[in-house]
Amino acid sequence: MIKEVTGDILLSDSKLIAHCVAPMDHFDSGLALSLREMYPSMVKDFRHYCHSHNPKSGEIWTWGGVGGKQIVNLMAQEAAASSKGGHPGKASISHLDHTLKDLVKFINKEKIDTLAIPKLATGVGGLEWDDVKLSLEKYLGDLDIPVYVYSTYIKGQKAVEQ
Repeated sequence: MIKEVTGDILLSDSKLIAHCVAPMDHFDSGLALSLREMYPSMVKDFRHYCHSHNPKSGEIWTWGGVGGKQIVNLMAQEAAASSKGGHPGKASISHLDHTLKDLVKFINKEKIDTLAIPKLATGVGGLEWDDVKLSLEKYLGDLDIPVYVYSTYIKGQKAVEQ
């Protein structure tokens, strides 16, 4: 059940938020920056994970935070060209599809009951929403849980999640 909503994803009642990043991402723009500000320990843990496991694009990394909120980092973007940092590369539908498959496995394994996501990989990732929407429908459309797609961001406004 994919439902588009308007509001601030950080105010979602969903216990799981998924968003797109790149391996070794700095979380310095968009939703990633807001998550970094809200959960600084997540970014520290992500950096440690990246340094010790050298993840590749197309993988996911999950993190559990205070109050039972979980964040799934979908590595749909290419890593920065330099290992010392820089701007991450663009996302690809292929990488996004791999992450969505793993996200579904995670949701089923952990018995997640709701999911909140932004318009994945359409900002810094550079993908077209129509293409991303097709992937979401393909991989998340058959889930037996509500999937709230925050298609319009309004800071501080709680979305109607029903």
